[in-house]
Amino acid sequence: MALLRKKRYQETVKLILNLANRYHAMPDKELQYQTALLKKQVDGQRSRLKIILPEAYAVVCEAAERVLGMRPFPVQILGAVAMEDGNIAEMKTGEGKTLTATMPMYLHGLTGIGNFLITANEYLAARDAHDMGKLYQWLGLTVASAVPELGQKPEDRDLDEIYGSNIVYTTNSTLGFDYLFDNLAKTITDQHLRVLNFALLDEADAVLLDTAQTPLVIAGVPRVQSNYYQSADRVAKLLVKDEDYQISDDLKNAWFTPQGIVKMEKYLDVDNLLSETWTELYRHLVLALRANYIQKRNRNYVVKDDEVVLIDAENGRELPGMKMQAGMHQALEAKEGVKISVEQRTMATITYQELFRMFNQLAGMTGTAATDRKEFLEVYNLSVFKVPTNRPDIRKDYPDHLYISNRAKLMATLDVVKEAHVKGRPVLVETGSLELSILYSNLLLKERIPHSLLNARSEVKEAEIIKHAGEVGAITVATSMAGRGTDINITPEVERLGGLLVLGTERMQNKRIDNQLRGRAGRQGAPGASVFYVSLEDKVVIENAPKSVRKFTYEHAHDEKQTLSKHGRFHDAIDRSQKILTNRERNARFETLQYGEVSRIQRESVYQTRNWIMQAPSLDEVVKPCFEFVAKQFVNKQGQWLNSKQTLLEFIYQNIDPDYQTKRSIEEQPKSDQLELLSEVMSNRLKRMHQKLPYQDQWLYFERLSLLRAIDQAWVDQVDQLDILMRVTKSRSIAQVNPIFEYQKEAQKAYQKMREKIKLQVVKNLTNSEVIPQSDGTVDIEFP
Repeated sequence: MALLRKKRYQETVKLILNLANRYHAMPDKELQYQTALLKKQVDGQRSRLKIILPEAYAVVCEAAERVLGMRPFPVQILGAVAMEDGNIAEMKTGEGKTLTATMPMYLHGLTGIGNFLITANEYLAARDAHDMGKLYQWLGLTVASAVPELGQKPEDRDLDEIYGSNIVYTTNSTLGFDYLFDNLAKTITDQHLRVLNFALLDEADAVLLDTAQTPLVIAGVPRVQSNYYQSADRVAKLLVKDEDYQISDDLKNAWFTPQGIVKMEKYLDVDNLLSETWTELYRHLVLALRANYIQKRNRNYVVKDDEVVLIDAENGRELPGMKMQAGMHQALEAKEGVKISVEQRTMATITYQELFRMFNQLAGMTGTAATDRKEFLEVYNLSVFKVPTNRPDIRKDYPDHLYISNRAKLMATLDVVKEAHVKGRPVLVETGSLELSILYSNLLLKERIPHSLLNARSEVKEAEIIKHAGEVGAITVATSMAGRGTDINITPEVERLGGLLVLGTERMQNKRIDNQLRGRAGRQGAPGASVFYVSLEDKVVIENAPKSVRKFTYEHAHDEKQTLSKHGRFHDAIDRSQKILTNRERNARFETLQYGEVSRIQRESVYQTRNWIMQAPSLDEVVKPCFEFVAKQFVNKQGQWLNSKQTLLEFIYQNIDPDYQTKRSIEEQPKSDQLELLSEVMSNRLKRMHQKLPYQDQWLYFERLSLLRAIDQAWVDQVDQLDILMRVTKSRSIAQVNPIFEYQKEAQKAYQKMREKIKLQVVKNLTNSEVIPQSDGTVDIEFP
């Protein structure tokens, strides 16, 4: 099957190359005119793209040479053909993915708007939109970068112009947040992302797998601020490991011992800390425990300008503006002694997994995807197609060097770096964390070896550092090389020295990320080499290897002989640990997908309702049923939002008309009369509100705001509720209950309850709001 597919793609490539030769004879204006002809053939219909693909790609090939001075190699065309057929093209580092992407982007740009190229970071998005944009614009298409320009605030971007372009270069986070903000808009004119037609993802594995579970969160509703954070942190810092608390073997969880509970009760002068009375205090103590003993400074986060800034675990980049949820971020701030930020409730959230499954069509490209081809197919319906290199790959990948302790391993790598540096051979040293990169930099400084350090603190210099990493004598220390977007070029002199040497100081969480690092050497057929130095104290081993390995490490960490045989019982300890972690992460992503499917269905329902309300010429068909429902539910006492002890008179005062007066007892009337009375009170109150807003467009706008406000308030509560439900139901798996099924069942109940709350709030907003006339003739509304 794979051979047939490859043969079909290669036949298409031949056709494109023949057409490109024909276009070569055309003058510029005639070549540019091909865009108009192709647009006419497509006529906005995506189903016709495959028909015109050879012509469109051939036009790009010829135009790229004229505009950019670059002509795609046949293997680049092959990669572009594969991407349009629902594939992730696996192209080795340095094979020209940026130019390859112009072909499918131009093809989809012919259909109009809604086509995105997702890059790894803002610098790359802006750079590629500018550099490749010249090609699209020359051919008559519009292109824009969605990331803010240097010094520009996100809200100052012209989003109508950006998302009105045929092709948009952006990052996954920029697109995700713009999508969420679009669905908080109060009017259609405040929405900018009209359609999600096509997304081509650079470093597709990093986006669709490594960050798949990352939730994008818009938080804007403050919670009642807790004063427990500092107190809990002071107590946590007094606790003794193994005596008052314990940490799991994988270093990812911590818990209090019975002795620790007793000690904390004495410190805090409370009785029965685990009782319901002290639930909030205990929650803060758990957060403080995790903040102090699980979350590591310079690995999980940095402190910058008196703020706690999270770090991307994959590439060591800072994540400004992103915060851990459920009070964890505030616990970290208390730990570090910086100002504690206001804990906010989530207004909207989505994961990258959910975001990219919404597109009509996906494609991707990366240097490493084949190891996870099964998951790409199951989750995203994307196959993986391995594109051959333009020139034979002659890089040498040496076997791992295995040591018992971290210290011995690092000293051994220093000898390798010193030896290469004496010869002038450039070395790229990979470390698994920001913390280790700083340590390694200090070791090099001690040896008086000049070097560049690429981590979260030097991101602004990233492109410049990588640009010079292949020069004679260059030593570069980096936290990760995934998605850096800049090639490491080497000189003829470096080629004679054996090319770039890639030196891994530890294996990462899976082989795919290891291969990304290896791929930095030997690009475009150049010489190069890669080797990993690993130890039994590496993070991946400590967290995932069996206890026997950890016991051996503890007992022999200080032995004189530190090297381990390549054929001994520990030679595959790293591989086994990686497999365990890879499977665990894959299962976690699948679980997130299952839970996310519930929230996706509910979110899409809410967003579709909001969009309908913003566009409807009349809202009577929504408002009237809300009033009828609320009246019937109260009289029959069936609503989940009802207080069964509340009288009809109290209900009217609190929700409909605070000025209502009556001389008769309305509580003793039969239900049919109560229903008639309540409906009448509602109708009269609504008429009086209408008199205050007599113009139809004014009244429609008021109705629209009332409905949207009710929906948004209820949805904020629901997002919170779903998060709590997920945590609660996950714990039920201990009781041999299917947690996903439990979550789905409880989430459905919560959704129905939310709908009832919305209807009651709509009634309150429309009947119980205050209209305040302004001197300029406008009115302000104060909602209840």
